[in-house]
Amino acid sequence: MDAFMTSLENLVGVVNSFLWDWFLLLVLCGGGIWFTFRLKFVQVAKFGQAFKATFGNLTLKGDKAGADGMTSFQSLATAIAAQVGTGNLAGAATAIATGGPGAIFWMWVSAFFGMATIFVEASMAQKYRVVGDDGEVTGGPVYYIKAAYKGVFGKVLAALFAVFIILALGFMGNMVQSNSIGDAFKNAFGPVLQSNFGIEPATVSLAVGIVVAILSLFIFVGGVSRIASITEKVVPIMAGFYIIGALIIIIMNIGNLIPALASIFKGAFTPMSLFGGVVGTTVQQAMTKGVARGLFSNEAGMGSTPHAHALAKVKHPCDQGMVAMMGVFIDTFVILNLTALVIIMTGTLKGEKLEGIALTQSAFTSGFGSAGSVFIAITMFFFAFSTIVGWYFFGERNIKYLFGSKAVKPYAVVVAVLIVVGSTLKVDLVWNMSDMFNGLMVIPNMIGLIGLSAVATELYKDYQSQQPAKQK
Repeated sequence: MDAFMTSLENLVGVVNSFLWDWFLLLVLCGGGIWFTFRLKFVQVAKFGQAFKATFGNLTLKGDKAGADGMTSFQSLATAIAAQVGTGNLAGAATAIATGGPGAIFWMWVSAFFGMATIFVEASMAQKYRVVGDDGEVTGGPVYYIKAAYKGVFGKVLAALFAVFIILALGFMGNMVQSNSIGDAFKNAFGPVLQSNFGIEPATVSLAVGIVVAILSLFIFVGGVSRIASITEKVVPIMAGFYIIGALIIIIMNIGNLIPALASIFKGAFTPMSLFGGVVGTTVQQAMTKGVARGLFSNEAGMGSTPHAHALAKVKHPCDQGMVAMMGVFIDTFVILNLTALVIIMTGTLKGEKLEGIALTQSAFTSGFGSAGSVFIAITMFFFAFSTIVGWYFFGERNIKYLFGSKAVKPYAVVVAVLIVVGSTLKVDLVWNMSDMFNGLMVIPNMIGLIGLSAVATELYKDYQSQQPAKQK
């Protein structure tokens, strides 16, 4: 068994090195650049329109979602629930710790081009959505992949995507998210509970995992209406909570803002040293770490968020494409940027060598004291819990595609069990396999999108022809 596990770990490591060190960076950034030029920089030309469409008539109480779909904002909230997760707290910190401040610049670059990719994803999900045998509107990559490639090839490609996303997000990904919640609460409350009440830190993680699993299962069994109802309320609250906290730290260190921005631009193009010169970062490291973590965080091109955008009740498929672009903008240019600035401006990089969530916690502790650790624990709960809900939903769509509606309840129970297991058992192999299947699902999704690039272009032209002259 030990030999098998070692071989499996080595195999996963090799695959991940191939996928995330260069292959997916080329595929995702290349695809984003391709769509940016084909759509004549839609993310710039239509940014104002997209912003207005998303926030112009914002309300936290929309129509109830059901078999016929959900509102445009509910679809966006469900997508953002998945996008804004541990990557915004731990992913940004890891990118900076290993690639230097310059990694943030390359996150910006990947997000900029990713906005064009996600516009196409959402528009195609809308165009090729279907009504299932149960009378429920559904859609996502499996449907537009089959539309792009008829016959056996399209069916096989769609099936591969469905399998990869169920494993990547529904199962392993949700174990990773619950583990992040358990770790955050263990770090924030474990020492106090152990010294005062004799409660072991591991017990804290388990208790949190059980609570998260119960709450999650309650939402899962409520179907799309309950998922939409939760996300449209939780997402604005959790985003606002974190934004206010991060802005307070930034204002407290406002004198470091210009030097922090300078270090981001300088580090993007010149080698830098970190941790007092002990660790050096090259331009290549800044680029690869920044692009990889940025793409992993905003999920543009991965094929996850189209499942939510397919359900939006809009007049034209590109209407939801506009809204989808705001998801990437909020995830990377707002939430992830705030994490990066807090870490850089507080000078946390110059202290003890830390990575991931520990680096973020240290940065907030420098401003809020011990309350900073509690703040991040609460934030992590909201971010990771909302991601669990979103990722469950994306997996459920593909469970129904492969096995039908009868498989949904067993899937929900399995996910709930894995949430408990994940909260207590941090296994590096599970994290690495989640990364691997996340990467593998990109391949069939991007093949499908590239195959539909001409359709996407014509659809966008049709959309423009229907807009008032002042919006063109």
